Amino acid sequence: MFPMRPVVLGAFVPSLVFEIGIGAMLPIVPLTATALGASLAVAGFMAALLPIGQLLADVPAGALSARVGDRGAMLLAGLVASLGFVGLALAPNLALLAVSVLVIGAANAVFNLARHAYLTEITPPLRRARVLSTLAGVHRIGLFIGPFAGAAVIHGADVRAGYWLALGTSLVATAVIAAVPSEPGAAGAAPRRDAPPRRSMRSVLVEHRQVFATLGVAVLLVGAVRGARQTVLPLWTEHLGLDPAVTSIVFGIAGAADMLLFYPAGKVMDSFGRLWIGVPAMLTMGLAMALLPLTTTLGPVVAVAVLLGLGNGMSSGILMTLGADTAPPGERAQFLGIWRVFQDSGAALGPLVVSGGAALGSLAAGIWVMAAGGGLATAALARWVPRWSVHATRTTRRRAGLL
Repeated sequence: MFPMRPVVLGAFVPSLVFEIGIGAMLPIVPLTATALGASLAVAGFMAALLPIGQLLADVPAGALSARVGDRGAMLLAGLVASLGFVGLALAPNLALLAVSVLVIGAANAVFNLARHAYLTEITPPLRRARVLSTLAGVHRIGLFIGPFAGAAVIHGADVRAGYWLALGTSLVATAVIAAVPSEPGAAGAAPRRDAPPRRSMRSVLVEHRQVFATLGVAVLLVGAVRGARQTVLPLWTEHLGLDPAVTSIVFGIAGAADMLLFYPAGKVMDSFGRLWIGVPAMLTMGLAMALLPLTTTLGPVVAVAVLLGLGNGMSSGILMTLGADTAPPGERAQFLGIWRVFQDSGAALGPLVVSGGAALGSLAAGIWVMAAGGGLATAALARWVPRWSVHATRTTRRRAGLL
């Protein structure tokens, strides 16, 4: 299931190392913004710029991956992300901070899409959820290690030391990719000159517009709830006046709970269907969001962070798996580039809703809106996943002759 060269070294290791840097960066962007004079609302917007950068780059990422192949896209993404981390570390004002976060978001879009398309291509359908959930789990492990590593380097030093750590991890991930080139003609390799012409992103969108108009809504809602999770914890701990190092540790504890369930989640999705994971995950995250504004001390905040982490970990790989289920062979990169527009639109919308509540004078109200979003995401998954994925339930898999 996990061959050493194509999967472990080609996908899992660079993703793990890259995500350590992202994990170190995430909790300190709002803190850096407030240190530069931003309000809580503006700090929340700064955090939202990461998924916004991903969103802006999703369609170009699909076209780039289809044109230059997995390895070329990954190498470029790693180098661009490195420049973004340098910008964060040296940013003297909010403008450069914002541009740097956007650049890292764009690089992250290319990095993640290339891995997703590659593993979708080489993985048998009945093992797809386990492989993609493991990839998502690798991301979670990186995000778990990152805040602790960030807390270690910023303890007794400037908060910006976390960005230098992220620069190092980005360069290491790029070096691993360079050391493990794709074999000629392999999935994810650069296209041959005599390969048939690839369809445009527009034609792929038009042909599959019904999928995006229905299941895409569910993907957007799930992405919003999950995206808000990355913002509500640092903003709420800042609201309570907790130390930045403590914020990083709370974020890391949530990541620890998050990474516990990735392989079981994939096993359940492969054995029983996608809805057996998607529905309880969204209900759990909605409940945790509803409880967070009721916390006033560190202990309850940690308890809610763990619940959020468990809900997010339960959903590990669900969106990548659904994208792989519906992506047409031969144009997976283009389809998944559009798919990730919906996913990352949600990831950007969630933090914006939370920061909008803060701007209107109630951070708690913004968090509660996203708690309601968990219920909407549950309903959307239950309505549209069975329509488009033969892997939605055991019954549909049997009818499709997959059992």
